[in-house]
Amino acid sequence: MKAKKIYSIILTAVLAVGMMAGCGKEASDNKGSKSEESGVTELTFYNADLQEDDPWTDPVAEALTKATGVKLKTDHPVGEDKQKISLMIAEQKFPDIIYAKGDAGSLIDAGVLIDMTDLIEQYGPNIKKMYGDEFDKLKYSKDDPSIYQLCSYDMGGTKFEDAGTAQVQFNVLKENDYQIPKSLEEFEKMIKDYLAAHPKTEDGMDNIGFSLSASDWHWMITLGNPAGYIAEGAPDNGQWLVDENGNAKFKFTSEKVREYFKWMNRMYNQGILDSEFATQTHDDYIAKIASGRVLALFDTMWDYQDGEKILKQDGKLGQTYCGLPLGMDENVKVPTMMYQGLATGQGVGITTACENPEAAIKFLDYLCSDEGQVLVNWGIKDVNYKVDENGRRYREQEEIDASANDKNYAKTTGVSFHSYPFPRYGVGMMDSTGNSYRTDSKEDVLAKYNEEQKAACKAWDVELLLDIFPQQDEFETPDFPPLWALSKPVEFDEIGNKLDEISQSQLVACVTAKESDFDATYDKMLKELVDSGMNDAADMLTDIIKDKIEVLK
Repeated sequence: MKAKKIYSIILTAVLAVGMMAGCGKEASDNKGSKSEESGVTELTFYNADLQEDDPWTDPVAEALTKATGVKLKTDHPVGEDKQKISLMIAEQKFPDIIYAKGDAGSLIDAGVLIDMTDLIEQYGPNIKKMYGDEFDKLKYSKDDPSIYQLCSYDMGGTKFEDAGTAQVQFNVLKENDYQIPKSLEEFEKMIKDYLAAHPKTEDGMDNIGFSLSASDWHWMITLGNPAGYIAEGAPDNGQWLVDENGNAKFKFTSEKVREYFKWMNRMYNQGILDSEFATQTHDDYIAKIASGRVLALFDTMWDYQDGEKILKQDGKLGQTYCGLPLGMDENVKVPTMMYQGLATGQGVGITTACENPEAAIKFLDYLCSDEGQVLVNWGIKDVNYKVDENGRRYREQEEIDASANDKNYAKTTGVSFHSYPFPRYGVGMMDSTGNSYRTDSKEDVLAKYNEEQKAACKAWDVELLLDIFPQQDEFETPDFPPLWALSKPVEFDEIGNKLDEISQSQLVACVTAKESDFDATYDKMLKELVDSGMNDAADMLTDIIKDKIEVLK
């Protein structure tokens, strides 16, 4: 059955739900209009990744309006509003600009997103400049070379800071004489030895070996993703592994990944893994991190940093985290530093409801310009940053500290608050003046290092903490974009969503089972995955991968 036929069936059902809902919350006004402020065009924007109001009143937002004549009126999901995109389609009410994240495929199938190719050709010189040699990766497919979205993730660059595949408190590292664990067994011993010597925090709370956040979508970040990195040395392709021939298979069918979860099961039964990992809310998880009780994590920096910022504010630097290149054993080459290429498939698009697509594309083009990138990443000159006599941008230490430690910094200043989900250059990319587009340059990262980070670098005789990782030039860039970002047909997403539901519940069951029951529980999960269409999804995804490779030939 074709994707669009299936989609029409789903759409009919959703429309019926929308009609029964009656007076439910209406979608944002979809008409770009002139506001009372002379010459300012207000465009509506839906951001699927925003969880709080964006009133467009911070200094950077105001500067964007001054430069472009555009003001955004932003809408976002409320709570677990997973049906927002479907209801938009059912009600035929759309914003002017939209970031649908993983639901972009539904909009494309429904003909909601316009092909921006001609607009970019006429009004988008900075867009073309930004994407450069990777511009063709924006094309949807070999059969449909339309450009429906601009990528929301980094264009090029490298990394100067990252949380790696596992994170451990600096106190634990120091107690281990800064030895870097080269296997799960060494990592396990490090945690157990520290727990034995320090069962409680200085505040009298019980220390926790490591914790996860697995009661909601964060399970993908803390329970699912690390398995592929640590067990297979695989880059981030969501729940999938891809072999050298472009063939996809569901990650949890890997024997190495199974071994990783068997280790997790043992850690749970021995009391090293937090007994509440599967039931606590994400707020509970962050609160535990902020208390200093959690010795180690399997997470990513953006996911746990709010808890760590509280530790920094409280002066508990030894209980903050150092990212490690942890693999299952010495044969695993951790892919943290790999550049996977442009992560197309999730990005900002213009809808058919937009009455002024020229204003929309010009706004997006300004964001891609050198001036726009400096504004959204650095902020306001002489307020958030300064320029020295040699033309070098820099931030004073007070600003650097605020950006690192104040969890409300981005929202109140606007700095970095409007860089995502819009197009952006990657870390380490330089503008025409020789300055970094981003504040997270090597110099900035070094300037933010606290005494614990500096001590680790000294112990390892490195400049950056990431210097202990396999470096970017040790990896080849894949011939296809990261799979987690790709727009996929509705029929694939239907199966994929079911596979995710099974994986979340059954992986928790595997980890919390008695050790003697682990294999039987894992086999049960695999059977459920097969019965739910896993092999069909793998075949579809393999075709998508090979199509993407063909686009670039």
